[in-house]
Amino acid sequence: MKVVIVGGVAGGASAATRLRRLDERAEIVILERGDMVSYANCGLPYYLGGVISEKSSLSVATPEFLKKRFNIDVRVRSEAVKIDPEAHAVTVRDENGEYVLKYDKLVLATGAEANTFGLGGDGVFVLKDVADTLALDDYVTRHGVEKVVVAGGGFIGVETAENLKERGLDVIMAEFQPHILPPLDPEFAVVCEDELRSRGIDVRTGLGIKSITGKDGKLTVTFTDSSVTEAGAAVLATGVTPRSGLVKDFAKLFAGAVLTDPDFTLAEDVYAAGDVIAVKDSFGRDTKVPLAGPANRQGRSVANNIAGIPDQNGKRVFGASVVKIFDIAAASVGKNEKALKASGDAYLKAYAFPMSHAGYYPGGKQLKMKLLFAPDGKILGAQAIGEQFAEKQIDVISAVMHFGGTVYDLEQAELCYAPPFNSAKSPVNMLGFIAANILSGLCPTVYPEDLTEDDFVLDVRNPSELRVGGIPGAVNIPLDSLRENLDKLPRDKRIVASCAVGLRGYLAVRILLQNGFNASNLSGGYSLYRLYKRI
Repeated sequence: MKVVIVGGVAGGASAATRLRRLDERAEIVILERGDMVSYANCGLPYYLGGVISEKSSLSVATPEFLKKRFNIDVRVRSEAVKIDPEAHAVTVRDENGEYVLKYDKLVLATGAEANTFGLGGDGVFVLKDVADTLALDDYVTRHGVEKVVVAGGGFIGVETAENLKERGLDVIMAEFQPHILPPLDPEFAVVCEDELRSRGIDVRTGLGIKSITGKDGKLTVTFTDSSVTEAGAAVLATGVTPRSGLVKDFAKLFAGAVLTDPDFTLAEDVYAAGDVIAVKDSFGRDTKVPLAGPANRQGRSVANNIAGIPDQNGKRVFGASVVKIFDIAAASVGKNEKALKASGDAYLKAYAFPMSHAGYYPGGKQLKMKLLFAPDGKILGAQAIGEQFAEKQIDVISAVMHFGGTVYDLEQAELCYAPPFNSAKSPVNMLGFIAANILSGLCPTVYPEDLTEDDFVLDVRNPSELRVGGIPGAVNIPLDSLRENLDKLPRDKRIVASCAVGLRGYLAVRILLQNGFNASNLSGGYSLYRLYKRI
């Protein structure tokens, strides 16, 4: 059996090495149009910042290594330019011209192209592969660049901005959308923007780039609001588009991504994996999730199917992800609120601001967490930000989602506990408790955007806590003296209990409901209210 794999990074390399482990006799050929295969594309920004200091560290496996250990014929600088599915043939262009390569099975793992929106020229870079990274690094050094404009506030844009700043450069980040990091909802994205700004990065949201002119480290960047800045270089991190042109004549596409059957086939004996394909979200709808983790798993699934091991895993992707932003991590999985509103799906939400481990053990840091769930309790998505263990909480929630879990499973999740690492009631458990209380009606809940002038806002914090601010017009009655002051509260209005993060507000609501009041808890308390006032 001759298997030709077009593309030699995450999906392609994973398919090739897995297939070799399953079939020692197969002839396996990888075609890679670049100079390298199996490189660490997720680590590219960290080379710019000096965290990864050796160029060789960016190479996970060389063609020579793959040949020696796996007997895989790796052909770099070899671009597939045409596929003839009926003839089972690929036309390949290399430095010597073109030739036709026959196959029994073909795997399309071409990944995605960086979007440039017509921008380019001297000093303008994308960060898609090692060559891009080395070119930018050389340019910055050779021209003595002191200031860089980064277009785009997604994962690559944020990581690139951070590392260029760590390198000692001035950095402007321009994001065309109202906030950075699209997987997050606005009230959490502003936390990440604050972290970037606190480190000296000039974050400009709602602003794109109109043009870039100049050369030799002296560029003029014009933004969409007609403002202008001078810079030494520019990096375009404005998203990617699936590289599906090879199969557009015989494959079905979704927003440029290849649609495959559950076994990853798109035509007879033609498979696809990685950023080039569309996957299924938690609702079974087609979507695009260009992440390295799913790409690697999909490559493995493709190899299994080629080897005769039925494997439909990897088609459902929740998009679990995390990004480092100096001292904090922002992690998410599944749908965010923006996406759920756009699709019209019914959802509820819960916020929590727990400590990263037991509060009495020194060194804990506060987490900011959000859970989105369906009226039947099914988990739809989650977000977490913090200096410690944010990604751990999302990993647990992602695993529960993978098995079709609900908020009730989060309540009962048994997780490791010792004071330096967790709380006896972990942050994941707490989100489950809060969500279950909302679903059961034990704690009617409102959010900052729900507050009206007719609400009676009851602040149950202690007087000393009011120095940090409060909701305008709120009446302060500390929780511990609430029972003896019930006669001061109206019975003809909705009472919204507010505290620092929502826990004491919940306790106040339980007291008020059982005393005949119309009461609701302000989810996330004043901490969430302050974030909402920023967006």
